[in-house]
Amino acid sequence: MKVVVQIVEKVVSEAHIYLPDGLTEETIRQHIVGLYNSGEMTPDLNIFQVDFESISATIVQQPQEAA
Repeated sequence: MKVVVQIVEKVVSEAHIYLPDGLTEETIRQHIVGLYNSGEMTPDLNIFQVDFESISATIVQQPQEAA
């Protein structure tokens, strides 16, 4: 019997980055989005929390094999 199991989790990642002092809130947002979009932040992202959302299973009917 083949069963397909789907698990849905919400993963929260955290990165500690340093920004120059004196930036406005909008500039901070732009800088963080830029770091994320460029991939520069990816090596610093660590899984901080994983929340279980749901689990489901579907039995896959397989054709009978000839004996």
